[in-house]
Amino acid sequence: MITNDNELQTTLERIERFQNQVTHLRQSETNPDNYHASVSGFIAEIDRMQLEVREYLSLHPAEIKTAA
Repeated sequence: MITNDNELQTTLERIERFQNQVTHLRQSETNPDNYHASVSGFIAEIDRMQLEVREYLSLHPAEIKTAA
């Protein structure tokens, strides 16, 4: 769970790195089965992190401080 803006920024940077990795694999992997096997973990992790970002951004800063 993201608890502050520093963690938010770190998570956003990590999402970007994972997206770049998937983009690279899309361009370099010639076998569709290998591509799907290679990127499935990255995509699942991107989804998980994006959910954390949405949850964090849906709260007002005052709500985050009282929840912590």
